[in-house]
Amino acid sequence: MSGTFQDLRVWQKAMELVYRIYEATQVFPKHELYGLTNQIRRAAVSIASNIAEGKGRSSDKDLGLFLHHARGSLFELQTQLLIAEHLKYLTVKEAEEIRELANEVGRLLSGFISFAAGA
Repeated sequence: MSGTFQDLRVWQKAMELVYRIYEATQVFPKHELYGLTNQIRRAAVSIASNIAEGKGRSSDKDLGLFLHHARGSLFELQTQLLIAEHLKYLTVKEAEEIRELANEVGRLLSGFISFAAGA
């Protein structure tokens, strides 16, 4: 598996998710800045970061471990998005768009985990 983490489609989509999350959370209430806003942003950043770190590791086992960390952060993000939607910090349309993007990242991530396990 050659190339850099930046060549990975899953990383590219994860970065797209990060940017979308930052845009959406700009309008969250100020009292959530150190609460839900921060948690959602950190979870999104963690997905892309763990993919990149895993790609930089020297073994497939290490790669797999970091990809699983990324998937855990994705599940964390999905939970936090449900909370934000319930609290009406996100519109139904925004939540749906972000959820679709997160689901796409999840599918790509699952595929990469399977690939890494078989490498």
